[in-house]
Amino acid sequence: MVRTPAASVLRVLVALVGAAVLCFSGAAEARVLLTLDDFGAVGDGIANDTQAFVDAWTAACGSEEQAVLAVPVAKAYRIWPVQLAGPCKMKLNLLIAGTIVAPASPDEWAGRDPMKWLYIYGVDGLSVSGGGTIDGVGQEWWARSCKRKKTQPCNTRPPPRALHFEECRGVSVQGVTLQNGPQFHLSFTRCVDVKASFLRLVAPADSPNTDGIHLNDSSRVQITDNLISTGDDCVSMVGNCSDVRVRDISCGPGHGISIGSLGKNRTTDRVENVRVDTCLLTNTTNGVRIKSWQGGMGSARDLRFESIVMKNVSNPIIIDQYYCDQPTPCANQVGFAVSSLNRTE
Repeated sequence: MVRTPAASVLRVLVALVGAAVLCFSGAAEARVLLTLDDFGAVGDGIANDTQAFVDAWTAACGSEEQAVLAVPVAKAYRIWPVQLAGPCKMKLNLLIAGTIVAPASPDEWAGRDPMKWLYIYGVDGLSVSGGGTIDGVGQEWWARSCKRKKTQPCNTRPPPRALHFEECRGVSVQGVTLQNGPQFHLSFTRCVDVKASFLRLVAPADSPNTDGIHLNDSSRVQITDNLISTGDDCVSMVGNCSDVRVRDISCGPGHGISIGSLGKNRTTDRVENVRVDTCLLTNTTNGVRIKSWQGGMGSARDLRFESIVMKNVSNPIIIDQYYCDQPTPCANQVGFAVSSLNRTE
């Protein structure tokens, strides 16, 4: 990857400013700074740096003092699928100033969970920042997907999510770029007190299922000040999500901002207290959308959409209680529609 001198200087400044803030933000607060290089990582974008990443995480998570785990600037670390688990002894800052790169071929997931790449489980008080890049290298996944490849053989299983948090509390992700995710770029499952801000999430317009930010069964979430340009929903919410604020989002291309789909396989889903405002949607398939499967149960209530500007949007507002994304039409089912809408503006 070729960088201009200005871009290199900017990245160095970001890393230095981040380090300065970490060192001087509190005189009484001792912190430990660890880097991937300290644990033998090469950072040439080719070598397998997975074990160094895991070892560095283990040391940082087990530190008796607040730790900063740094991905150094101007280097690329190729990381195979990993699970970074908690609980950690203290709050932890993952400072990504350089680049984390996924393996290029889906074959590298043989024997591993095909839905996970950077998977963080059970970690509280984690901050991810630094101005760097997480590159999911999803091109081969998209090429093999049945949603793009219309002839057999093709891949029907969901690809890995790029950065996935599960069962985490007090998570902050800000100031990084996530690009070319095989599937969702940034996702939260059963998480509480989440902040996702000042992010750049990008993938080609024809990349399947590459949602920007995806929420499942999560609450007290703030998604603000982000640029999202992907092949699917810019922001999506499923399961039982509540107390979600989406504000100051530039979205497009993609499928817009979606609640749902809800109620698949006759499940009960409830989404409530969602505010979406001050957003610009450009060249998207949809604007704001609520979608539920036939036969599902539950409700979507206390929703507010306001101050949203749309340019060249095919379907500005959609409420779809007969959602179906299968290649053959879904049969009509007897049951309650999940989208029972109350106080929606």
